[in-house]
Amino acid sequence: MSRSTKLFETYKLGPITLANRLVMAPLTRNRAVPGTFVPGALAADYYGQRASAGLLITEASQVSQQGQGYQDTPGIYSKEQVAGWRKVTDKVHERGGKIFIQLWHVGRISHVDLQANGAAPVAPSAIRAKGKTFVNGGFADVSEPRALELSEIPGIIDDFKRATKNALEAGFDGVEIHGANGYLLEQFAKDGANKRTDAYGGSIENRARLMLEVSKAVVAEAGADRTGIRISPVTPANDISDSNPQALYDHIVDGLSALKLVYLHVVEGATGGPRDIAPFDYASLRKRFAGAYVANNGYDFDLASKVLDANAADLIAFGKPFISNPDLVERLKRGAALNDWDKNTFYGGGAKGYTDYPTLAAEPAE
Repeated sequence: MSRSTKLFETYKLGPITLANRLVMAPLTRNRAVPGTFVPGALAADYYGQRASAGLLITEASQVSQQGQGYQDTPGIYSKEQVAGWRKVTDKVHERGGKIFIQLWHVGRISHVDLQANGAAPVAPSAIRAKGKTFVNGGFADVSEPRALELSEIPGIIDDFKRATKNALEAGFDGVEIHGANGYLLEQFAKDGANKRTDAYGGSIENRARLMLEVSKAVVAEAGADRTGIRISPVTPANDISDSNPQALYDHIVDGLSALKLVYLHVVEGATGGPRDIAPFDYASLRKRFAGAYVANNGYDFDLASKVLDANAADLIAFGKPFISNPDLVERLKRGAALNDWDKNTFYGGGAKGYTDYPTLAAEPAE
């Protein structure tokens, strides 16, 4: 029997209607073709299997080679990558799903072996993050970055704009800007990583500038009603920190709301960790933002239902449960048991732990 909750109601997100309020969160899987960073042959199956989610958000996809920080992550900057993603969007649409691509520049969370000619990764300031990346088949310390020159920043904005154009060409329903988890846009926004003294450093307004300029450029290309963004106000992921996150994010969200973005996707707490890692008023962001609020981090059926009933969010993003449960929506509806995930197959590999998790329909009856 199916459980009654707002989770399974349709939702109008800009010009598209979602079949339910479940969002598949972006999940890095490191299975793109080495060298070309085209989504692999299995990617269309993987996303197609999960098309019953109201909205699928792809794994983060770099907007340029410079934007790559991990081995075998897909890009959205070459013709071959666009063609590879087209197979994914076709499969999802064939099955009645909706899909956005997440646009990514990792900034300092990279390694010289992933950069053209072994160059240093770029960042707002030349501060090395304490952290590791996945490269050459294993984990290695991230490389020392160099500070971006003021003259290079328009090029970064253009990379996001071009990636957006490519995403629409590849058939995506929209794009999500990756402004979270200690990557480039968040590195600029947070004072732990940004020590600049020019127009992109110092005050909250200056540090928020790049995230808002990128958002404006993406909106100009895709339309505000097909542009979302992901933020993580208090996550410590990738050695990121800020001395006053509430004031910073209240300002950022005011700016995003003025641009009329279709949704705000918020990692509440530590990415993949405790939800209560630091005090933060998420309701303040919800109030300030005119579009849809997507809540993320550690949600299960009960918490999702409670938050939707309280009107504290419009959509709920689930991450790891979607890895191991292609039919997560159906399982939650029926109150069925969930498959456990296999951590060893999260990053890299082939079909095992990627496209071979069973659905309810495929399981023998009790």
